[in-house]
Amino acid sequence: MNYLEALSRRYSVKKFNTEIIPQEVLHNILESGKLSASSLGLQPYKIVVVESEEMKQKLIPAFYNPSQISTCSHLVVIISKKTIEESYIRGYFNHISEVRETPVEKLDLFKNSINQHINQKTQDEIFTWAEKQSYIVLANLMYAAAIENIDSCPMEGFRQDLIEEILNINSETEKVTVTLALGYRSEEDHFQHMKKVRKPNEKLFKFI
Repeated sequence: MNYLEALSRRYSVKKFNTEIIPQEVLHNILESGKLSASSLGLQPYKIVVVESEEMKQKLIPAFYNPSQISTCSHLVVIISKKTIEESYIRGYFNHISEVRETPVEKLDLFKNSINQHINQKTQDEIFTWAEKQSYIVLANLMYAAAIENIDSCPMEGFRQDLIEEILNINSETEKVTVTLALGYRSEEDHFQHMKKVRKPNEKLFKFI
């Protein structure tokens, strides 16, 4: 299946069939999120993968439309940072130094540039920026899932406070941005038989 066929087949599944995604396939999908483009390379987010049935059951009351949660194989929760602490940036550059086998001191120019950029932003601006980065991850995960012939459904309809309480998330420094259910579509989900509706090219694209 080529990528256009995969994306044409993709839709936001309303009900999965409870079949479990093989670990190797799940790893490939998650790796695509890890490899997502990220502004300044900072990856101002973390990804929680809910796979235990017990935890999925706990999360069901947090969703306004719980059918996906109760039937999916895995639930991916993308959590954005509200602040970028100096210690976070320091850890990022220590990691660069380790991976690229470069003395951390040689990275000072880049590090100072990032610190200056971050310090010029308000906390609200930092969070908005972090959320945008999280949605890039979401898009990559959905695309990779489609290529792997795995169905998905992105969801924002949830009680943020309840999810953060269940997942023990520090709401002062982090926030749940979006979730993604993964699995295999149920034969009972009639939405799969509907034609995909998108803007025609002449209304969507403008060449100048």
